[in-house]
Amino acid sequence: MAKRIDLRAANKKAIENLALAGGFDSFEGTTRAQYFHDDGDGITFYEKAIRYGSKFQENENSSQVSLFGETSEVQIDEPVVPPCEDWSTMEKLAKEKEVVGIYISGHPLDDFRFEMKYFCNSRLESLKSMNEFVGKNLNFAGIINNVQHRVAKNGKGWAVFNLEGYDESYEFKIFGEEYLKFRHFLIQNNFAFIKILIKDGWVNHDTGKKSDPRMQFVEIRQLQDILEAFAKKLILLLNIKDLQTEFIHKLSDLFNQNKGDNSVTFEIMELEKIKRLVEVETTNEFEETDDAVFADESDDTDASLEDTKTKEVNEVEEIKVVTKLSMPSRRLKIKISAELLQELEKMQINFKLN
Repeated sequence: MAKRIDLRAANKKAIENLALAGGFDSFEGTTRAQYFHDDGDGITFYEKAIRYGSKFQENENSSQVSLFGETSEVQIDEPVVPPCEDWSTMEKLAKEKEVVGIYISGHPLDDFRFEMKYFCNSRLESLKSMNEFVGKNLNFAGIINNVQHRVAKNGKGWAVFNLEGYDESYEFKIFGEEYLKFRHFLIQNNFAFIKILIKDGWVNHDTGKKSDPRMQFVEIRQLQDILEAFAKKLILLLNIKDLQTEFIHKLSDLFNQNKGDNSVTFEIMELEKIKRLVEVETTNEFEETDDAVFADESDDTDASLEDTKTKEVNEVEEIKVVTKLSMPSRRLKIKISAELLQELEKMQINFKLN
């Protein structure tokens, strides 16, 4: 009996993990949050579904056929999918990583690719060789986790936390006034933009030796606020051949839907495709044939076994800017947002920020 209970508990946990990892996302009309919603009776929907399935199967197995050819079945009420608000993208992905160890349906930072592209000037791996960046400001973005707030022997607070990027992470330590200034951003799974200044290490007055470079926290912000805070100007790079009536109307409608205080500059370019010849050196590896085997007995063996190098001439096509006209708009003011930039991408419009 104990083994049967353990088996049921293991199956229940497996179903729970499968739902958390998005294994049931293909079922239309339900969300992950609904499977774990509790109507107040202490039982989640997925647990009710498991119980319903178990009772239904028991009913099917135990149903008896009467003398009149009818079956005697016990009617079981099918559980109703409860209405509730779906989980956020970050909450879904965090649970995926918790049960599987990796993000499955995406990466939490995918929603902030514009912020990372235009306002982050370095990667976390740069901090492994800080000597190269002394005197420079480095901007990073990522997800804060493993936060530990601590108190030193002198009673002052400090913290250690990890910042997780796409494929890298770094453990930071923050002390003193910087800790007091930025500690409210140090929240588990918080999206953060961090700006630091790499400074020279301290000099030991007794030995004269300099310590490793140190970092000063200049700024920490929520990553969600970066576009609004830092994006000042949108620059559209337009091919003059694309400026058709329908395209212009569509772009105008998009800007009317996104009015704000940011300026827009149009860079109109006349492009020309040119072809040029490029010389490429290739290596042909020697293939041993019957002739080569016989050649082993000759004095030219070494020469016959050497790889041969040849030069090929390939034709490549390039796009050259013939004419470029920059036109800042005095009247047009827009609000730069991720939604606007995504729509520009859908229209296959190249752009720059600031």
